[in-house]
Amino acid sequence: MTNTEIAELLREVAASYIVKEKNRFRIIAYERAADAIEHATSSVKDLWDDNKLETIPGVGKEIGSHLDELFRTGGVKHFREAKKGLPPGMFQILTVLGIGPKTAYRLAKELHITSVESLRKACLGGKIRSLAGFGEKSEEEFLKGIDEYEKRSRRILLPQAAYTADRIISYLRKNKSVIRADVLGSLRRQVSTVGDIDIAVATNDPKSVIESFCSVPGIERVLEKGEAKASVKLSDEKQVDLRVQELESYGALLQHFTGSKHHNIALREHAQKKEWSLSEYGVKVKGKLLKFATEEAFYAKLGMQYIPPELREAEGEIERALARTLPTLVNLKDIKGDLHIHSDFNIEPSHDLGRSSLKKILSVAKERGYEYIGLSEHNPSNSLHQDRQKIDLIKRRNEYIDHTISSIKSKTSIRVLKLLEIDILNYGELSIPEKALELLDGAIVSIHSSFRQSRMQMTKRVLQGLSHPKAKILAHPTGRLLLSREGFELDWDKVFEFCLKHNKILEINSWPTRLDLADVLVKDARDRGVKLIINTDSHDAEHMKLMRFGVSVARRGWCEKSDIVNCLPFDAFRAILTKN
Repeated sequence: MTNTEIAELLREVAASYIVKEKNRFRIIAYERAADAIEHATSSVKDLWDDNKLETIPGVGKEIGSHLDELFRTGGVKHFREAKKGLPPGMFQILTVLGIGPKTAYRLAKELHITSVESLRKACLGGKIRSLAGFGEKSEEEFLKGIDEYEKRSRRILLPQAAYTADRIISYLRKNKSVIRADVLGSLRRQVSTVGDIDIAVATNDPKSVIESFCSVPGIERVLEKGEAKASVKLSDEKQVDLRVQELESYGALLQHFTGSKHHNIALREHAQKKEWSLSEYGVKVKGKLLKFATEEAFYAKLGMQYIPPELREAEGEIERALARTLPTLVNLKDIKGDLHIHSDFNIEPSHDLGRSSLKKILSVAKERGYEYIGLSEHNPSNSLHQDRQKIDLIKRRNEYIDHTISSIKSKTSIRVLKLLEIDILNYGELSIPEKALELLDGAIVSIHSSFRQSRMQMTKRVLQGLSHPKAKILAHPTGRLLLSREGFELDWDKVFEFCLKHNKILEINSWPTRLDLADVLVKDARDRGVKLIINTDSHDAEHMKLMRFGVSVARRGWCEKSDIVNCLPFDAFRAILTKN
């Protein structure tokens, strides 16, 4: 089973508990474990093989034992018992956006819905409105959810593809015949989701490298095994393709299989004007093939500045490369702080709690060479707390931060900003009172509910939430969840104009299913002069390593170091945070 399938299975158990009104803490445990598994960068089956299930956040002794039974026997008795007496159809439609466990149960029980397709037919036939509490609007919303469900593909999240490729390349490099090894295609361009994983190797012994590739741990079957290429299917159903070539023409291979289709077409058109032709083997000039060991030499022959892989999308990069005016893209080493981190301090939040202590977070920040971090737990739950209680919880959180810093002051010079991730409620109001906001160094604001509002309503809501002087950063600005949920619509001209006028910052969120703001909008924001920040939205200290993927989004959006505020040293960043 893939990580996604295992996560879905755990969510089905949680859904069963919700319908049967079981202990809410068990429901939370299964939902958290499902989230952790879905976002895990290693195959859960591989971790089980290595006796490392306990390394997955949220997978404790009980759930770990159930996963052990799943991998040993193919099923879990406890899961079957949890789902006993519930209509199977309810689990088939839980993946449709807008349908929760109790709604799914009613639809399956009362209308005998057995699949997404039968749900569609029921909506189109006007049967949903016959149920008490449902109407025509419900049918419209369900149909929208079904459309989004069907748009999902078997594409892979960028971080998952990257870690799989990293593992395979590390294995291949044990072979001394491997001179160079790189990823290709959309993965090398760092697209937010990728299809198959493509890898290139420079070698003088292709047979040896192909043999190594076909023996990579975790292969389910070899699909193709030739003299210069091979394909395998991994146990988690990912397909990985390998191409090998001699070093002297390796640069041409990298270029040919990295650029998007339109980038390569534009390059060929440029070459044809010179009566040259391009291929994965080099540049043919007057019948003679010129070979290139590096891409830099390949582009130089075409009279161009080297074009970083992330820019190879036919979005003006070729013209800029010819004029030698490409931007100097931001790099991971330029990042001086991470401002969206959830610690384990129990602020009784509206959403999920972090899992790492401030001490652990500071330790990882030190390893990464950061000057500063921001603790940004979710605000105290709006439904469970009165304003006075919210203020008290934030005061206690601030005392916890001060006490922790005081206890390790001699061991760290990292500055800690007291931030909070605050919900923007339906009409733009923030979910904590003014006196609570006064206790913060700044606020990250975000949308976590009512995603179906119109473009005009959502824009007004976001700008209202951002209008508070303490609200400096808009987190995951479109609310999208890759392969799961489309983002909500905003009037970006108005958002950019507001940010410029009021010194607000848009976040590039590095979380695997978000990578939000999307690269296209990042470029639009950057072109307008809007400042951006790259954060990880970490709920565990180890998640801080996801920063590399947010940087990739920024690079695809043509961002330079000067466009990203957390590339600034602490005093300069603090000045921006406090500027009105």
